[in-house]
Amino acid sequence: MWCRCIAAAAALAMLPVALLASPSALAEDGYDVWLRYRPLDQAHSAAAAVPALAAPASTPAQGAARDELLRGLGGLLGTRPALIEKVDRDGALVLGTPASSPLVAGLELDLAGLGEEGYLIRSVRIGGHAATVIAANQDIGVLYGAFHFLRLAQTGQSLSSLDLRESPKVKIRVLNHWDNLDRHVERGYAGESIWDWHRLPDWLDPRYTDYARANASIGINGTVLNNVNTSAQALTPMYLDKTRALAGVFRPYGIKVYLSARFSAPIEIGGLKTADPLDPAVRRWWKAKADEIYALIPDFGGFLVKANSEGQPGPQDYGRSHADGANMLAEAVAPHGGIVMWRAFVYSHEEPDDRAKQAYTEFVPYDGTFADNVLVQVKNGAIDFQPREPFHPLFGAMPKTPLMMEFQITKEYLGFATHLAYLAPMYEEALRADTHARGPGSTVAKVVDGTLEGHALTGMAGVANIGVDRNWSGSHFDQANWYAYGRLAWDPDAGSREIAQDWVRMTFSTDPAFVAPVVDMMMGSREAVVDYMTPLGLHHLMGRGHHYGPGPWVAGGPRADWTSVYYHRADRNGIGFDRSAGGSDAVAQYAAPVARQFGDLATVPEEFLLWFHHVPWDHRMASGRTLWDELVLRYGRGVDYVKSMRRTWDGLAGQVDAERHRQVAVFLAIQEKEAQWWRDASIAYFQTFSKRPLPKGEAPPPHTLEYYESLQFPFAPGDGK
Repeated sequence: MWCRCIAAAAALAMLPVALLASPSALAEDGYDVWLRYRPLDQAHSAAAAVPALAAPASTPAQGAARDELLRGLGGLLGTRPALIEKVDRDGALVLGTPASSPLVAGLELDLAGLGEEGYLIRSVRIGGHAATVIAANQDIGVLYGAFHFLRLAQTGQSLSSLDLRESPKVKIRVLNHWDNLDRHVERGYAGESIWDWHRLPDWLDPRYTDYARANASIGINGTVLNNVNTSAQALTPMYLDKTRALAGVFRPYGIKVYLSARFSAPIEIGGLKTADPLDPAVRRWWKAKADEIYALIPDFGGFLVKANSEGQPGPQDYGRSHADGANMLAEAVAPHGGIVMWRAFVYSHEEPDDRAKQAYTEFVPYDGTFADNVLVQVKNGAIDFQPREPFHPLFGAMPKTPLMMEFQITKEYLGFATHLAYLAPMYEEALRADTHARGPGSTVAKVVDGTLEGHALTGMAGVANIGVDRNWSGSHFDQANWYAYGRLAWDPDAGSREIAQDWVRMTFSTDPAFVAPVVDMMMGSREAVVDYMTPLGLHHLMGRGHHYGPGPWVAGGPRADWTSVYYHRADRNGIGFDRSAGGSDAVAQYAAPVARQFGDLATVPEEFLLWFHHVPWDHRMASGRTLWDELVLRYGRGVDYVKSMRRTWDGLAGQVDAERHRQVAVFLAIQEKEAQWWRDASIAYFQTFSKRPLPKGEAPPPHTLEYYESLQFPFAPGDGK
């Protein structure tokens, strides 16, 4: 299915026939992701048999759909279906739109309500023959339907009596690549950027097409090519021509390109003396730049902007608001149908009383003043992609402004690429949180998909975990987070367990004896990371800068809110950040029912206890244990879960190819070692404040606190530049 080098193919051809016949003997490197299309077993192959395919291919998108079905069905069934123009046998698969296929038009299907991207998959009869139709209003809907049909076949589901209608609940579904023009990836743990800017626009690596196929298979329809901490050079003619070339590769798969725009670009590449968004010359410069881009890329998606955050330039440099800055760019791209995604990850230059409050403080006053083609992009939590955060208080607080969810797929704070942490339960937790903005049931998902306030422009972004590693994401199980993000961006109400089941069946095996334990392992993995890193609502305890390993002792530096001690506030009396009415009063940024729950020590969920309260060490928990004992036991529980994952995976050695099994096994061993390190270092540090013994049976850390504090990792991957 995927490009293989000639040398590898020649070596494969020399292998003994008996070896080639054994699926378990074939090594896999993960490049195929979930689109492996390996032969189905006999029973499933017979059930999925498609002898013939009627599919138009007069446009690139139509060709992409037809080619994917030929490739996929050929791999799954062992033989490619015949291409036909009329249905003269049972079992044919027919696809197209009423405009592209007379067969589809003749069925007079109800395609109303499917929009441009939705599709219908239905069992029908054509000329007396049983057939399956994949129909849509537009070619991209047909492509999405083709991938859905292949997913049904890959996962061993029945292909008879089908009647499926699907359309995305979120309009803009993008990956944010934090990739720099020198190919360094900020928070990237899978090697350098896949965008080979130096060889573009002439060399179009086949990997770009495979990237587009993988994204289209899960409904992602946009990609932001460059880092939010961007260089203005990305907007120069040389790089715009390179972006044009990538857009041409992605277009057949329904993927638009976007660019992060540096707010000070009019100064840095435009020769102006200001970037003031209210300056007429600046507005003209951005309009001309937008016209230049759209002349090259007519379907360019628009701009993503990080402004006045972490030292980035922005409208506040000129005494203007975020709305002023966003609306200036929105004005430039609006005639072309473009949008602006304006990030709400901001905090002031002045040291705040509570950094968690900054975005709300800076954005809520401007609710309703953003242009119609602006999405305010909000992280799932108010700090920074922590292993667990309560939902961001902006969700539900800006009813007149479309808010776009921003998740992080790359695991900056969750063990990089070596720790197995399936993130869909975290995404699901945030999306299902109830904001109470319009009473009970006002979930974050309803804010994001626009149904709560009636917004037509909606979006979700995921910070990509993709690099040049053969397996794309640095580890095999990190592919599941890319996959799950796409599925949840399409449907924020989808279930994380069902998504995991599909991914495991497509990526490894459909054998229930393999699927069940692996899915169970995945579903508890993120909670385990929370336990051994940041239990009970602790947060931002990682090493300085690179965020690798425990660093609860991190203090000093240019800003207090870049340190760990700022967040945990441990002392002899207790631990935790008091955000109740008696502390920073961050709870007041939530709707009243949520504020009451979070603000009361008696009702706050224990998973957020230390996020909202400074709690005495001897406070009694729901378990009856003291806070100190519970904290220590949670750290150990996380380590024990990783040990159980290792046992589970070791027991499945014969059910997956040796190459992938070995890498996962080694990475789980790394995870256990580092989980133990987190547990021991954190306990050693916090015990200096609690002054309490460890619970009975709990082993003391094997090293002194000074030893853990002495560890340095200046070359940890993925650091910023």
